[in-house]
Amino acid sequence: MRRELLLLHGPNLNLLGTREPDVYGTTTLADINAACEQTASAYGVGLRAVQSNHEGALVDALHDARGWALGVVINAGAYTHTSIALRDAISAVKLPTVEVHLSNVHARESFRHQSMIAPVCVGVVAGFGWRSYILGVEALLGHLGIARDALSTSGQ
Repeated sequence: MRRELLLLHGPNLNLLGTREPDVYGTTTLADINAACEQTASAYGVGLRAVQSNHEGALVDALHDARGWALGVVINAGAYTHTSIALRDAISAVKLPTVEVHLSNVHARESFRHQSMIAPVCVGVVAGFGWRSYILGVEALLGHLGIARDALSTSGQ
């Protein structure tokens, strides 16, 4: 049985930690990946992280995930607002997908208010910095009906 999620990062997210820290914070992409891995692991689920600055590589990662993933957490970066190709790929692979954003895109420039991919996602989490990813992973796992491992929650 498949027990992994795809964590997909779009353009410029490889620069997290140094890119506009007043908007995106100082947490690095490696830090986010590790936190998401730890979160998924607490549910007994693995996680594969992919980042690309190229739209076609993101589409390819979604197509590949069709064969192994339970679902997808995606921060498509600027492609969120422009990519019909990503929208079509998310729709085509039929994997439950959660869109995440570090910043509150609705409190920013008007061109960021429209998401091309949100209509084909099960939900959107935005505005909580790196925690948006954790919330996205947990929301996706909840959507899939996967509960935390009993051992992971003992003493909490």
